Amino acid sequence: MGHRHYNGLKTAMLFGVMWAVVLGIGWLVGGGTAKYVLLFAGVGLIMTAVSYWKSDTIAIKAMRARPVSEAEQPAMYKIVRELSTAARQPMPRLYVSPTNAPNAFATGRNPQNAAVCCTEGILALLDERELRGVLGHELMHVYNRDILTSSIAAAIAGVITSLAQIAFWFGGGDRERNPLGGLLLVILAPLAATMIQLGISRTREYDADEDGAALTGDPMALASALRKLEQGTAARPLPQDRELVDVSHLMIANPFKGEGMARLFSTHPPMADRIARLEAQAGTQGGITRY
Repeated sequence: MGHRHYNGLKTAMLFGVMWAVVLGIGWLVGGGTAKYVLLFAGVGLIMTAVSYWKSDTIAIKAMRARPVSEAEQPAMYKIVRELSTAARQPMPRLYVSPTNAPNAFATGRNPQNAAVCCTEGILALLDERELRGVLGHELMHVYNRDILTSSIAAAIAGVITSLAQIAFWFGGGDRERNPLGGLLLVILAPLAATMIQLGISRTREYDADEDGAALTGDPMALASALRKLEQGTAARPLPQDRELVDVSHLMIANPFKGEGMARLFSTHPPMADRIARLEAQAGTQGGITRY
């Protein structure tokens, strides 16, 4: 449980830094008056609420997913029903996306309004044990309220980018006296927000791996699935369309082809690190156990 406590503290600290940046920009734009700080904080909260409330429909639409019946996907229904029952949580809605790129994601405001989606590619790639590991991971994103966490992070990052531009163009005398400072603000503030958002996303992936493996009682199943997904997503990456980029942080594996500097801006931690953690978890559990 040490990893979970550490990751929770890390997530809280990263959010604290993001809000400090929002309020700091508000302070600069307002020339040190509190009204702009409160205004920008309000804008941040509104954008967060909208992003969170619409998160399920946005992701499902972006992946062109459709709801499936138990007759169409009996294995998927069987696994999710067993795991949600074990976790004492309601059964989520199940979707399949008609793409050969192997991936899966979960979304929704809470367990009562959750949806889990698999692509046709991942259903063809994984065996039932590996699929169980993946679905356990996705369900833990819902149970850990990670959709809320990622929605907040994405919304605040967007607010920081917008506010930095406002501060640069409407900062008045401060911008005129220090144009270089204003230019650095409009570049560095969004960059900092993006890096913090990525840090939060990676932290939540580690937790979903650990908690999902505990739910299934089979860390090595998820480790095996991640190995296949690393190769599968490299061979069949998704196109980097805007709507897909916006929901990519929800997926179990980075859906885009990325090398070199692109890895620095990935929403997912390195697969090798995730697999190593799962192997260590399997060692402490003494092999396969059941939740």
